[in-house]
Amino acid sequence: MSFEGDLLAILPRLRRFAASLSHDRADGEDLCQAALEKGLRARDQWQPGTKLDSWMYRIMRNLWIDESRARQRAMKTFAPEEAGEHVGHAGDRDIEAHVMLSEVDRAMQALPDEQREAIALVLVEGLSYKEASAVLGVPMGTLTSRLVRGRGALIEILGEAA
Repeated sequence: MSFEGDLLAILPRLRRFAASLSHDRADGEDLCQAALEKGLRARDQWQPGTKLDSWMYRIMRNLWIDESRARQRAMKTFAPEEAGEHVGHAGDRDIEAHVMLSEVDRAMQALPDEQREAIALVLVEGLSYKEASAVLGVPMGTLTSRLVRGRGALIEILGEAA
């Protein structure tokens, strides 16, 4: 399979990780697009035989860190823009699913960045602890600690049913 084909195959996973980092669908799409562009431009730096998704997650995370820093600087200068997204759903099941996803999303957003990133990579994206620790650039023990604290916080926020 080609490099581009491999990227297309992991695109849904990249979008999910971008949304988890950014807390916003539109920002997540922008982040994903930026990561794809950077990955395509730097394709010669990717080592065939290594995991493309881990390489792309690292690119995306680094882009998000840069974006977050830029936003923090901008917040000192500009007033935050109020934004809201209201999506309607028909049917009880759709409403229940939307409410549950909203609750999980709010719970994830309440976590510190380090815990949210660890949970997104391991529990949502299914990376091994070793892969996730490499993406985040932390020792395995640090990743494990963040996962334990993050899971505990999610259970506390969402209740025992989570």
